[in-house]
Amino acid sequence: MTTIKRTGIHYAWVVLAVTFTCLFVASTLRSVPGIIMLSLEHEFHWSRETISGAVSVNLLLFGLAGPFLGRLMDLYGTKAITVIMLTLVTLGAGGSIFMQEPWQLYLFWGVIIGAGSGGTSIVMGSTVVNRWFRQRRGLALGILGAAFSSGQLIFTPIIMNLNMQFGWRAVTLFIALMLGLVVLPLVMMFMANNPGIKGLQPYGDNGRAAPEIPPDPNPMRSAMASPQFWLLAFSFGICGFTTSGLFQTHLITHGIEHGFPEMTMAVSLGVMGATDIAGTVFSGWLCDRFGKRWPLAIYYALRGVSLMLLPYVESTGQLMAFSVVYGLNWLSTVPATSALTADLFGKQNVGVVFGWICFAHQVGAALASYGAGYLHGLFGNYTLAFMTSGLFALVATGLVMNIRE
Repeated sequence: MTTIKRTGIHYAWVVLAVTFTCLFVASTLRSVPGIIMLSLEHEFHWSRETISGAVSVNLLLFGLAGPFLGRLMDLYGTKAITVIMLTLVTLGAGGSIFMQEPWQLYLFWGVIIGAGSGGTSIVMGSTVVNRWFRQRRGLALGILGAAFSSGQLIFTPIIMNLNMQFGWRAVTLFIALMLGLVVLPLVMMFMANNPGIKGLQPYGDNGRAAPEIPPDPNPMRSAMASPQFWLLAFSFGICGFTTSGLFQTHLITHGIEHGFPEMTMAVSLGVMGATDIAGTVFSGWLCDRFGKRWPLAIYYALRGVSLMLLPYVESTGQLMAFSVVYGLNWLSTVPATSALTADLFGKQNVGVVFGWICFAHQVGAALASYGAGYLHGLFGNYTLAFMTSGLFALVATGLVMNIRE
């Protein structure tokens, strides 16, 4: 493959920008169930456990789709797979406007959006970065991790206000229009599967890199035989247990039950998103310069302590302080975990291997989503759920310390 010297910005940054936009908008799908949960309860009289169950299905399929879609991206490129999945998610969000029964909630939000959003996840981002970047890989992964945070920062207050003013149907319609009319055309126009299509080497190769290595025929056989894979998978499973499944499903309702206004809780999530942008990009910078294991262990330790303190947060000032501390390490685990996966199992296999590690993340998220709803039904609060999650985060710290770099 010949390098075509061009002036200006390397096309890798264009692809990164398109991927960022895709993940940025798709991140709103993770926040919606927690925002519209009370609206669904009031309109349809569905139980908290019923709604949490649909969210659990969503999270589980989101994770399960990841490795299969990652393998397809490894083999056939990201563009076609992402376009198909974006179309599916757009149709799911649009169709959910008409739901009236719990099975429809499970179909649209659980199955269709759950499976489709696996194509607009960090698995996609990891595949893109490891194809397009040789240098600044940690930074690029950090930027894409920040896409989830910045999407939450921008969109959570917007969709909360839409929900309060116009109802939950306006929220789902807004997301369907953003995905279908903004993100999908951008991906179709500007996404490229690999640098060779543009006559380029990956960013940072300077024309001296070896030819692209094809994916291994059966990368998961060797990966699953390695203890390093299981350390990464179990620790990232705990990451899911302590973040998306717990917080994006139940944090707003927890805060409202503690007397905080809805918009205060939306702002709290936005503050987490703002600080997580800085934390995730900084995490990528740290990984490029100082390795991945120690920063990853520190993130889990900080998360564990902050979760165990959450039930005792009573004032708005304390809530915002918690949001800053927790936000700094929400998705900071992603650049380190993705980069470790590529280093240990090969950049050519990162789509499928990291996809299965992300599946572990979503299993943890699904367990937390349903489990917290179940414990709330038993005890009338989320205290035990937050305390248990904090302890698991400390366990993840120990697991990470045994990973080999």
